[in-house]
Amino acid sequence: MKSLGSIRRDFAPWNDPNAKPYIQFDNVTKKFGDFIAVNNLSLTIFEREFFALLGASGCGKSTLLRMLAGFEEPTAGRILLDGQDLRGIPPYRRPVNMMFQSYALFPHMTVENNIAFGLKQEGMPKPDIEKRVAEMLKLVKLEQFAKRKPHQLSGGQRQRVALARSVAKRPKVLLLDEPLGALDKKLREETQFELMDLQQELGLTFVVVTHDQEEAMTMADRIAIMDKGEVMQVATPAEVYEAPTSRFVAHFVGNVNMFEGKVAERAANTTRITGATGAQIVVENGGNTAAGADIVFAIRPEKIKVSSKKPADAVNALEGEVYDVAYLGDMTVYHIRLDDGQMVRASAMNASRVSEDPLTWNDRAWVSFRPDAGVVLAR
Repeated sequence: MKSLGSIRRDFAPWNDPNAKPYIQFDNVTKKFGDFIAVNNLSLTIFEREFFALLGASGCGKSTLLRMLAGFEEPTAGRILLDGQDLRGIPPYRRPVNMMFQSYALFPHMTVENNIAFGLKQEGMPKPDIEKRVAEMLKLVKLEQFAKRKPHQLSGGQRQRVALARSVAKRPKVLLLDEPLGALDKKLREETQFELMDLQQELGLTFVVVTHDQEEAMTMADRIAIMDKGEVMQVATPAEVYEAPTSRFVAHFVGNVNMFEGKVAERAANTTRITGATGAQIVVENGGNTAAGADIVFAIRPEKIKVSSKKPADAVNALEGEVYDVAYLGDMTVYHIRLDDGQMVRASAMNASRVSEDPLTWNDRAWVSFRPDAGVVLAR
């Protein structure tokens, strides 16, 4: 079986026409005065899904999360959870909990009291609270820190306390607003996998808001990429990366090279594209574009090979000059200025300690790629 990228888990209810969505945004609009934060947006999320809302600041992702939590009401449209319309239901009566970027821990309370706070507010019996708090401490591996206060913990430990408090009430849905933003890069990467494992263990539906594409790609089953209050694409991380549906998505997720041109010829399985300077490339993922149409061919840097000589078997090979080189340890990034003036970014894994074909600034070089290495975008 072939797949776009690795499959993280055998879970894909969105591919089942009979699967019932757990969360539904139905033509939702949210206005703040004349400003439209969310624009007639429809979106479905499934039970036990780890779903990410990804976008730049101001794209509407946090507003969407706040409406689901009950802190904002839609100007128009409906939000349903397990078939129930949430309009008019206050936040404290919704089966959801929200974890904020600031963590919002009570500084005067111990770790165990922070976790127990919401359970006490609900009137849970004391023995049950003690049992639940112990479960949560074990879940987030903080048993030995139960008597400490937040200021005595590291950033990662505070994040886990906030997480334990959020799931202690066992909500149906956990909402996470930039949950790892306060952590350093190394700890953030470690915590991403911890969150994934925790979500699997609890069997809850997680909806996370982030502007960090690597974070979304690592954790989520599916990603909704947002721009100006609208969803641009909803797909798995591999599909978003390997098969973007628009130039915006291709640019937003990862690095990409764009070759603009016209469809010169359509064949059974290939499309020949002619650029503005006459350079031609042959691609297999031509979609439904017609001959003569203006299109863009998008290809990721790691799909491009750089060499000092033209590969004998290359279907697509373009010549240029090395403009820049960056050695990053695990990979080397090349910027090649083609003879027609276009700049191409290519990356090569440093699989061996010694390079067999070393290239440096101002060297002549060839970039080559397979016909199936990229995708044609019409918009």
